[in-house]
Amino acid sequence: MGEVIVVGGGVVGLTTAIRLAERGRRVRVWSRDPVEGTTSAVAGALWWPYRIEPAERVGGWSLASLRVYEELAADPVATGVRLVPGVHADTVLAGLGDWAREVPGLRQLAPEEVPGPYEVGLAARLPLVDMPVHLVWLRARLEALGGRVERREVTGLAEAAEAAGSGPGSGAGVVVNCTGLAARTLAPDAGMRAVRGQLVLVENPGVDSWFTAADGAAGETTYFFPQPGRLVLGGTAQEDDERLAPDPATAAAIVARCARVRPEIARARVLAHRVGLRPTRRAGVRLTAERLPDGVLLVHHYGHGGAGVTVAWGCADAAADLVDAG
Repeated sequence: MGEVIVVGGGVVGLTTAIRLAERGRRVRVWSRDPVEGTTSAVAGALWWPYRIEPAERVGGWSLASLRVYEELAADPVATGVRLVPGVHADTVLAGLGDWAREVPGLRQLAPEEVPGPYEVGLAARLPLVDMPVHLVWLRARLEALGGRVERREVTGLAEAAEAAGSGPGSGAGVVVNCTGLAARTLAPDAGMRAVRGQLVLVENPGVDSWFTAADGAAGETTYFFPQPGRLVLGGTAQEDDERLAPDPATAAAIVARCARVRPEIARARVLAHRVGLRPTRRAGVRLTAERLPDGVLLVHHYGHGGAGVTVAWGCADAAADLVDAG
């Protein structure tokens, strides 16, 4: 088997590289940024299918990932994964897909149980991932399997294909394109679009559960996630907005919305602001394979929108299957 080069060092690229290494492949990850500096590091990151298509495949990918996170939560300090209780407001069980029946403990709340200015909601104990910690753990897991992460920016996938095709082994090699929003130019794929997410990090005033009120079609969302050393407040879902600088007015509105649910948040000291661009694709996640003229297998694996963490392991299995199928 030839070498595999995974282009992209976020959560999708790293989990895919791990699954391939577990199957005996020699794997290198090329990442423009350190893993802690990728878009994935900005994520909240609560397990929940949000702003991702196609619906008929998302449920299976999400549940496969959920099972992995449940196992990783046994060692939260190392993996960054914890199982935390919380509430999805403005959500009804009947409006979700079949996958919801397989989420342990997911239940509809009575109106008086829903916090803040909301009348309906669901309660669940779900994986909440401290992404800076988790990304470092993923890199270490890959390295323990013999893979490695290299800082390298590519201007075209042909560069990776050439390296994979000339690498050690008897095969022609494989390239897996996990470049997220950069696939817009590297694939190229005109269907890729940015959905801007802005967050505010504050000192945690004692909040030990998460909360979301996030309509997938809305430009403004309300959520808070208790992470070690901070409370993450959100957020926004601004389509085709690629501003990376935090907007002060947006930050103030985020804090105000979260404080309507937990008033003590209004007095919390702000630690930092974060902005990330969700890599959304109009046609949904792209998971396809093609054989290049030089014999290299190119697998496209991008377009996970706001749910890269949620589907990472399920999609990684699917991408590894495409590589095995050749």
